[in-house]
Amino acid sequence: QVQLVESGGGLVQPGGSLRLSCTASGSIFSINDMGWYRQAPGKEREFVASITSGGSTNYADSVKGRFTISRDNAKNTVYLQMSSLKAEDTAVYYCNAYIVAISGSQYVGWGQGTQVTVSS
Repeated sequence: QVQLVESGGGLVQPGGSLRLSCTASGSIFSINDMGWYRQAPGKEREFVASITSGGSTNYADSVKGRFTISRDNAKNTVYLQMSSLKAEDTAVYYCNAYIVAISGSQYVGWGQGTQVTVSS
């Protein structure tokens, strides 16, 4: 099994910054796309950002210009640098990754989530 663990969440003031990390571990042969999603109370989980193995990125309109996704392939880690945070960014943030296991199986894995709260 492959485990994905997020870290870096917490409480931040509006206008502040926060960086999330997510590291995959286990029987991994390779990782293709990686991404971040978020879910606020009473709302559906929504796409935030994604990055391919080659470094191409995609962002939700709501975070463009404020968030930056990056990855370190050697560490099997994806990051989300969040700036100019707003109250509406408050949510549980989940990372995901398209995993190619050593066995050859391919699937999308999800982390357990990390809470980001933007409040004064």
